[in-house]
Amino acid sequence: MIFDKTPHILLIEDNPGDVRLIEEMIRDSERILQFGSDDTSAGSRLQLHREGKLSTGLEYLDANDVDLVLLDLNLPDSSGIDTLTTISDATELLPIVVLTGLDDRQLGIDSIKQGAQDYLVKDEVTGDMLLWTIRHALERNRLERNEVRRREQLEVLNDLNEIAQDIIHIVITASTREEIEREICDRLAASDAYRFAWIGETQRGTNEVEPHAAAGAGERYLESISITIDGTETGRGPTGTALQTHEVQVVQDIQTDPNYEPWQELAEQHGYRASIAIPITHEGVLYGVLNVYSGSKNAFSAPEQEVFTRLGESIGHAISAIERKAALVSDVVLELEFKITGIFAELIAFTATNLGEIRIENVMQFGDEIYGYGTASGFSEPAFSEIVAGADSVKDYCQLPTNSEGDEFKFELALAAARPLVTAATVHSGRIQSMTMTGGELRIVMEFPRGNDTREMVGLVQDHVSEATLVSKRTRQRSSVRGVAEPVLESLTQKQHEAIEKAYTAGYFNWPRTSNANEMAERLGISSATFTQHLRIAERKVFERIFEGKSPDMNESDLEVPPEG
Repeated sequence: MIFDKTPHILLIEDNPGDVRLIEEMIRDSERILQFGSDDTSAGSRLQLHREGKLSTGLEYLDANDVDLVLLDLNLPDSSGIDTLTTISDATELLPIVVLTGLDDRQLGIDSIKQGAQDYLVKDEVTGDMLLWTIRHALERNRLERNEVRRREQLEVLNDLNEIAQDIIHIVITASTREEIEREICDRLAASDAYRFAWIGETQRGTNEVEPHAAAGAGERYLESISITIDGTETGRGPTGTALQTHEVQVVQDIQTDPNYEPWQELAEQHGYRASIAIPITHEGVLYGVLNVYSGSKNAFSAPEQEVFTRLGESIGHAISAIERKAALVSDVVLELEFKITGIFAELIAFTATNLGEIRIENVMQFGDEIYGYGTASGFSEPAFSEIVAGADSVKDYCQLPTNSEGDEFKFELALAAARPLVTAATVHSGRIQSMTMTGGELRIVMEFPRGNDTREMVGLVQDHVSEATLVSKRTRQRSSVRGVAEPVLESLTQKQHEAIEKAYTAGYFNWPRTSNANEMAERLGISSATFTQHLRIAERKVFERIFEGKSPDMNESDLEVPPEG
């Protein structure tokens, strides 16, 4: 065994003669550092410190990082097995080698039973024996610590899986985002493994992170700190980094992490030794960050980090579903019309020279692709197909059957350039209502639920597409979405809603059928079985509502449940 640092030994011995003998034995202590190695330059002398009383030994242990104790059981202020018991109670898992006299062999054996690693008879011990005993005691202790740590991590992971299941239940049953965030923080803080939990989000118009919900020992901590998402020191911590990178950030020792420096003093006051920041996301949309703090260093093992990562995705899924449903059933919507430049340049220029119109009336996301369905008029389909084939902003094109006469035709486009617009709308449960290209100009109408601030929504769109200019705004009353009863929409997951809408838009339900599942699945880059599964479940839910009056709720199969173990 080769030690990665010089072992620090505390000798608690009151007899000066025995002290000198032990010091001589370990004078050439490089061997203890290099057993099994021919390299004599790797180590340094064994670090030995001596105290003559139990009381001063305890004080030294409290103030210093010691690797092993050599303990004489008969000291001026303590004697016998009580000396060992006192040291053991004060030093959890610290290896202790007992020093005894010839007449105390039985006491040495009893010491082993009480937890000592080994014992040495003073009058019989040699230098090699002392060094080998220390070496073996340190190695056995390392293995014991690893086993204890493994058991503790397993217990924590089992507890975390129980917490994860409770959180899944919370996100399934909660009716509002506020309820989800509050109950998740309460559940995490109720665990013995964690001291504090909070969820926050970046304040729009600023770089500051604002807490939404918190629970545990730390409300004053939140009141005293400032966290940002910029390049300053308050933006380089785990929370700011998680929000900027959308990746989990772990700090296993807060007091030694340089990026935690602005908050180290406050964290120590509140007993925080480790932390994890989990971005709350769903399909690329960031809804905030969950922060959890532990009172122990190295508290977040790799399996725990994986569970927390999955939890962040499940929470994001639930928040997305709640906000999407709220948008679907809202009776008043905010419509914002933008003039946009810088995207779809080839198609816009085509309408200017051909005096036609390209109107996209349905924009939806399926998997990683954005699809638009609409109608083109004023020019021939071959001419349109040719310009689309050379457009960088379009990944794929498919003409759809239509009953229209003349030069009007329907199409499906994979809109590569529309992702920033879809992302901007999705952040606040909005949607693109229409995209119209005519006369060399692109107009886009976006729809947001009632209650959103107009300036905030405009800023949100301009953050994602800087060339967007607001043309008009209006509110519109509606009693349902495109004539569909709201309970039916509430019963569908996002994938199911997308599947049935795509099937309808692409002509799957026409007679004769103008599109089939294989064609749609192939264009989406997924298997026909996956697409059909989403579609059939959506159809069943719709028919259950119509014929049986059922309105299925969200269930666990609609969410990603963190794995156990």
